[in-house]
Amino acid sequence: MTTFNDFGLHADINRALAAKDYTVPTPIQVQAIPPLMKGRDLCGIAQTGTGKTAGFALPSIHHLLTYPHRATPRGCRMLVLAPTRELAAQIAQSCRDYGRFTKLSVSTVFGGVPINKQIRELSQGVDILVATPGRLLDLIDQRALRLDDVEIFVLDEADQMMDMGFIHSLRRVAKLLPSRRQNLFFSATMPKEIAGLADQFLNDPVTVSVAPQATTAEKVRQQVTFVEQKEKQALLHHVLKGEEIDRALIFTRTKHGADRVVRHLAGAGIQAFAIHGNKSQAQRTTALQAFRSGQVRLLVATDIAARGIDVSGVSHVINFEIPNVPEQYVHRIGRTARAGAEGIAISFVAPDEKTYLRDIERVTRTKAEPVKLPDDFNEMVRSLPKPVQAPRNTGGKGRDPQRQREDAQRRKGENPNRGPRREAPAGDGAQPQSKRRFRPRRSGVGAHKGAVTRVG
Repeated sequence: MTTFNDFGLHADINRALAAKDYTVPTPIQVQAIPPLMKGRDLCGIAQTGTGKTAGFALPSIHHLLTYPHRATPRGCRMLVLAPTRELAAQIAQSCRDYGRFTKLSVSTVFGGVPINKQIRELSQGVDILVATPGRLLDLIDQRALRLDDVEIFVLDEADQMMDMGFIHSLRRVAKLLPSRRQNLFFSATMPKEIAGLADQFLNDPVTVSVAPQATTAEKVRQQVTFVEQKEKQALLHHVLKGEEIDRALIFTRTKHGADRVVRHLAGAGIQAFAIHGNKSQAQRTTALQAFRSGQVRLLVATDIAARGIDVSGVSHVINFEIPNVPEQYVHRIGRTARAGAEGIAISFVAPDEKTYLRDIERVTRTKAEPVKLPDDFNEMVRSLPKPVQAPRNTGGKGRDPQRQREDAQRRKGENPNRGPRREAPAGDGAQPQSKRRFRPRRSGVGAHKGAVTRVG
């Protein structure tokens, strides 16, 4: 049996692994770590939850410790690109854990938070930088970051990057990287478009795969119930009352749908948080921390969370709406049955979603166990509690206090004469701030000297 001690990792890394009680590597770690320690490029096909973060972080940290030197100002030695803020924060924390007994610096940059603090952190240079593409390019455009000294480049969840429209950003990043570097490319699926993207980054790579493409997580019991769309909320209340749930992730296809589910649950006295791209970073962090700590056992999410949440003890994944991309179903249910545990995936399928279900069954080569509606379901629908009222957006009155404070802070930083501009708190795919233009407001109510109007 292979152990971490067999890899010849730096002593400080082995010490950190021992502190976390990690002794036996996962299959992808067994396949990936040896060639990466030899400096080879790598293309990894692996589902989320297989341990691939340690698979690339451990040999990379070993390299940084074996060839020690300070990062150049506004530069980084290792760059990791991730599609979502949650995944970027998760990777950065793992790097900090594995390098806890070293002096390596780790920074995370993503949108939705003020950029000035990130600029200050990068000014002296960092060893490991984990970033989302939008904020990374914004920092580059403001000359707060340079990539010409990157020794190791990691592209994680490449297929989700493509789904989120980051292809042009990735191509631009590729042009800014030095020609001599080690490249690590990870994706849960490998269609032709992803393979073409890999060819742009990799040089004679080693390919490792720990599961067939688009396979569902092992030990996940899959169930499906056919129900009308307007009756799904009543079915959700029935499932939540009938199942022994430790923690459950509830997936919707839209942001407004996630908020609507939370309001309905609140009307029934069931606490849940929502996490999606319209939430501020503080709200997303608060929701994830509450879910991780067990303060709240239900988290309603869009697919932004399908690969960015690494929480142990998720007993159930509930597809309130099934995805229209089969691979996304694999990523969703991969949030449960992690690290050898068992889990349950329950899907609510409306008549117009049956085509999506057939696509999922064809790609995954599995068929979920059908579960009938309860006998008294019509009465459940009639007695469904009303949802709580959504907060009105009336200039701040009645809005979430935390969001009001964040908005006030952003308004204070909008004057372009006060130093570097901040990135708009949009989703992870926000365009770099430099793409926006400013022009003087020449007339109209409230016009004054120096006033500006945001365009674009």
